Amino acid sequence: MDKKIALLAIIVTDVEKIDQVNLLLHAYRDFVIGRMGIPYRERGVNVISIALDAPQETINSLSGKLGMISGVSSKVLVTK
Repeated sequence: MDKKIALLAIIVTDVEKIDQVNLLLHAYRDFVIGRMGIPYRERGVNVISIALDAPQETINSLSGKLGMISGVSSKVLVTK
């Protein structure tokens, strides 16, 4: 299976959903290259970026599962 490098951008607008996001990211930890989280308290949001090295299906699965959590949005940028 061909792996891709991807950057997953996550914005959490409901801080009570952070635990769900972290549990999901933990489940995909074998594909995570690096992670940066920025709590933007003045705006009440958390901005997270995740660098991944994974098959396209895995990247899509993670992004889709994150998108199903209310108060969480995600977008992916993938290498060709």
